[in-house]
Amino acid sequence: MKNYTKMNEYLSNLAVLNVKLHNVHWNVVGPQFVQIHEFTESLYDDMFEKFDAVAELMKMRDVSPLAKMADYLKNATVEELDGDKFTRDEVLDIVQEDLKKMKAIATDIRNQADEDGDFEVVGEFEEHVAGYSKNLWFIKAMMTK
Repeated sequence: MKNYTKMNEYLSNLAVLNVKLHNVHWNVVGPQFVQIHEFTESLYDDMFEKFDAVAELMKMRDVSPLAKMADYLKNATVEELDGDKFTRDEVLDIVQEDLKKMKAIATDIRNQADEDGDFEVVGEFEEHVAGYSKNLWFIKAMMTK
């Protein structure tokens, strides 16, 4: 990947999502609290693993990943949340929107890496895209009434 701006945007989103997912994890209220609480915990664990993997891929290419919260906030395209109480439906809507955005960015990075012949990035990001697809499917199933 010749231009790492998109990868730093993705890394920034992962950092912001880690905090955002903790917020909804801690502050979900109402029916299905336990299921949403556990689901969001699995998501922030996954986001942190992706965060570390992306930074390491960049370092392997002698590119410095962003490493300050101020830089993440400046470069992220997902936003932090205000508030401290979220219903099941609010959490699912928030997470669904963010995962769709992350899937699109991961797909762009994967496709650019494929054009560049960077098969390590292709392999890593194919897993990211597949993971987002699976979690979006889970959300859709949870939203069915």
